[in-house]
Amino acid sequence: MVRDALCAAHGWSHDAIRIVDMTASGDRIQDRPLADMGGKALWTKELDLGLFDGSIDFAVHSMKDVETIRPEALTIAAMLPRANVCDRLVGAPSIAALPHGAKIGTSSPRRTAQLKRLRPDLEIVLLRGNVGTRLAKIERREADATLLAAAGLDRLGMHDTGTSIPLDVLLPAPSQGAVGIECHTDNQTVRDLLAAINDSATSTCVSAERFWLKTLGADCHSSVAALAVFDGPEIVLRAQILMPDGSESIEDHVRFDRTDLRPAAELATAMLAKASPALRALFQP
Repeated sequence: MVRDALCAAHGWSHDAIRIVDMTASGDRIQDRPLADMGGKALWTKELDLGLFDGSIDFAVHSMKDVETIRPEALTIAAMLPRANVCDRLVGAPSIAALPHGAKIGTSSPRRTAQLKRLRPDLEIVLLRGNVGTRLAKIERREADATLLAAAGLDRLGMHDTGTSIPLDVLLPAPSQGAVGIECHTDNQTVRDLLAAINDSATSTCVSAERFWLKTLGADCHSSVAALAVFDGPEIVLRAQILMPDGSESIEDHVRFDRTDLRPAAELATAMLAKASPALRALFQP
């Protein structure tokens, strides 16, 4: 997708860009939750090494998997237009339709907490791997259902797989559906080339979500959700923090001008102030 966008923007042929395939540690290790293995850095460290050793000029990330605090030597120089931000339920027509005590496969702390908030009777079982692996596990009845990002399914051409869950039922992970391109901060030539494909609305909204996340002090163990969208000239940021078992949830929103993202940080502070001591203790602002 990034190659095609760059070629279209600069009039290049496809052979002007060489795609270097890399397998992240997060893809290789699938029998444990990411939080037990080092969290989101497992999705970026191999690509970071490629940037630092010069074997690649830029790295392409799912922004949902990028740590909030990144090395100063690296910069997210562009983002593609954001895809569908919703989750899709595979294995049942709706969360309400799941049978009592159904097994739901996921490794996401957010999805776990949100599901337990809605349906305390559900049993959460670990389900990791790529989309094909997860769907095969549902077929084998290792779990009754699972939640997958609609963006990932759509990018694989699986537009009819699963049932989209409304945003007022499940708010997505911060940065869900966004693809970011990262390069050396001091490589102005590459930054200028990438700027030609940057979608400013996506970049602004994802930056607001990540600023909220950073102020919150969330990590890979945190059960958090956030979505920023434009409403006319303003941004509306909706956010949620939860206890891991879904027993407590703080939800709030803020509206602000795109030129000043400070209200996103203020929202994080306000939500922590409303939280119980037990929930607040899970974050490190």
